[in-house]
Amino acid sequence: MAKILVCDDDKEIVEAIDIYLTQEGYEVLKAYDGEEALRVLKTQKADLLVLDVMMPKLDGIRATLKIREQNNMPIIILSAKSEDADKILGLNVGADDYVTKPFNPLELVARVKSQLRRYTQLGSTADHTDQEVYVAGGLMINDDLKEVTVDGEPVKLTPIEYNILLLLVKNQGKVFSIDQIYENIWNENAIGVDNTVAVHIRHIREKIEINPKDPRYLKVVWGVGYKVEKFSS
Repeated sequence: MAKILVCDDDKEIVEAIDIYLTQEGYEVLKAYDGEEALRVLKTQKADLLVLDVMMPKLDGIRATLKIREQNNMPIIILSAKSEDADKILGLNVGADDYVTKPFNPLELVARVKSQLRRYTQLGSTADHTDQEVYVAGGLMINDDLKEVTVDGEPVKLTPIEYNILLLLVKNQGKVFSIDQIYENIWNENAIGVDNTVAVHIRHIREKIEINPKDPRYLKVVWGVGYKVEKFSS
């Protein structure tokens, strides 16, 4: 049974989310500000966090920054603001997804399931004799162990980042449009998703490139999309 930590200063929203998630078989932990969420995570393991942005004491953005120092679990941001800038800010600090208030609880549940599915796949070790390993220059992905290294140094990626990089490394040299990346990774129709994908691409570059502004691996093909450079054997 997956544990979901729900953090919002509006107790009615927390209770409503609790009802829907509990009906789906999840165990729900509750917090009402960012500081309380951090205290809960020190004593209990959560598999996913649903976190409001605007809260007293410690807001969702700063709480996400602190959590990301130690934990790669999926984080879904709740925000009453619908502007792209606020969504991008949430993704920039390490959130995996966002839901804009007011929201349909069934949509939130669907996004929770989707993020947990990716997280579970990322954290599981497949029982194969021959490990699936993909190499592009000094970049290596062991998909059985879900490990990424660059020049032998381990790289920590979130589930979304890992899946995007794996897609591109598996298809070295092939250019994927933003819509194609989104539909492959999120399994949803791509409508106005340019900023969402671009933020995750930038995070990947910051983690795998020596100079993200002059990337060796993850290249942009202007007006078309992104690819991982194909290296000769």
